[in-house]
Amino acid sequence: MRTTEQNSLYSDLDRMSAGELLRAINTEDRKVPEAIAGEIPVIERVVVAIVERMKRGGRVFYLGAGTSGRLGIVDASEIPPTYGVRDKFIGLMAGGDKAIRNAVEGAEDDPEQGWKDILAFGPTPDDTLIGIAASGTTPYVVGAIRRAREHGLLTSCITCNEGSPMAAEAEIPIEVVVGPEFVTGSTRMKAGTTQKLVLNMISTSVMILLGHVKGCKMVDMQLSNSKLVDRGTRMIMEATGITDYSVARDLLLRHGQVRTAVEAYFKERQ
Repeated sequence: MRTTEQNSLYSDLDRMSAGELLRAINTEDRKVPEAIAGEIPVIERVVVAIVERMKRGGRVFYLGAGTSGRLGIVDASEIPPTYGVRDKFIGLMAGGDKAIRNAVEGAEDDPEQGWKDILAFGPTPDDTLIGIAASGTTPYVVGAIRRAREHGLLTSCITCNEGSPMAAEAEIPIEVVVGPEFVTGSTRMKAGTTQKLVLNMISTSVMILLGHVKGCKMVDMQLSNSKLVDRGTRMIMEATGITDYSVARDLLLRHGQVRTAVEAYFKERQ
């Protein structure tokens, strides 16, 4: 039996108090970062390979079903506002966008549909496909990885079971085994947390290595709300030595981006 399907280490959950439930869930959740730590060398290989390909114009496709698919879409959708980079991380899930909110029955069982969904984007050998499936058995994902590898894409995956069909198809499989779920088979819990953390690690590291962070600041972020305008203004004040908030803010709004505003400020003073 797959680890993600094994019985919970806790019995009689329905007899636990709220406090007992919360403490037990927290105990299980703490196992996740420890398990991920053991896979960092593998995750590093994926990151380095993606950076090399993105420098040549490559992209990353996240592909999953259910919770796994939604997590990929969330991570991909946060890249443009955070780093000012569009169309580099693309999240796809079985059943399409309508499945983000509502389950589409049977969508994940078609081994050909995942690759068909990717074909709409004109994939090239510089692209990377990361399959996301806690079980490692989802046909929609397994079939896509197989076809992607045939067409020269770099393939990786994130699973919480060892020796899965998905890992067997992927060039660089990331296998983070976190044990049975608190509620038996509910992979939205520890497995979902695992996937979210690994996706964060991959996309954040790639963006930093491609130069979208200076020091520890998101210098290419989109100014999509007043909070981010304020953050960008203060970043400019720190980087340039400008002491007047309104001057820094005007500079930011004129150029639309922290990096561009700072570069323009120093260029004007040469």
